[in-house]
Amino acid sequence: MKHAPRKRFGQHFLTDTSVLDAIVRAIDPRPGEALVEIGPGLGALTDPLVSRCERLTVIELDRDLAARLRKRAELQVIEADVLTVDFSALARERGQRLRVVGNLPYNISSPIAFHLLTHVEAIADQHFMLQKEVVDRMAASPGDKDYGRLSVMLQWRYDIESLFEVPPEAFDPPPRVDSAVVRMLPLPTPPAVDATLLSELVAVAFSQRRKLLRHTLGRWLEARSFPGHFDVQRRAEEVPVAEYVSLAQACAG
Repeated sequence: MKHAPRKRFGQHFLTDTSVLDAIVRAIDPRPGEALVEIGPGLGALTDPLVSRCERLTVIELDRDLAARLRKRAELQVIEADVLTVDFSALARERGQRLRVVGNLPYNISSPIAFHLLTHVEAIADQHFMLQKEVVDRMAASPGDKDYGRLSVMLQWRYDIESLFEVPPEAFDPPPRVDSAVVRMLPLPTPPAVDATLLSELVAVAFSQRRKLLRHTLGRWLEARSFPGHFDVQRRAEEVPVAEYVSLAQACAG
């Protein structure tokens, strides 16, 4: 029986074999690795992955699709909302860091990225199909119009590379936006910083993008009686990731 894509799950199934081949080449899965696929759907990416890595863990919320996937002995199926999955526990269970992949539901791609950020110590790398706009924001540099909170919070812990773009016609049904494949490699020695404090600081900084930081972050620093110096005569998108991290470290100290 043909599975009808469900809008509430943000389902857009990848059908273009040339794109699938390119994604698998980028991932380069090997036997014995702990691969986890988020949102396997009808298995278009699952099949070429498992043919190379032999075993695969898949996370699927759609119960009908999960039931289909359970019929395959080579798959470990986790039927759950990915935002509730403990990736750190999964890595301990597998005895190694995870390689996380997937054609992510576009309606919750940012929450998934932030959820994985809390488990980054358990992750070897991430390869995702995402809305191109989101990938542009992830990989943006200071001064770019796409540079924002997502850029800072992810680049603090990952090296991020946009690999290639994918047109809407590669999917069924076609999304209304262009897509892109992104590679995210956890940094081997990220700067130590209070993640909660950094997140709060960055959220304040980007709360009013068009205004100078003295109107937002400047007031936040004053309220904390920050004794140091930070140039607030700039806009949030002009400040490099390293400066936000250094400021959070100074505030914590």
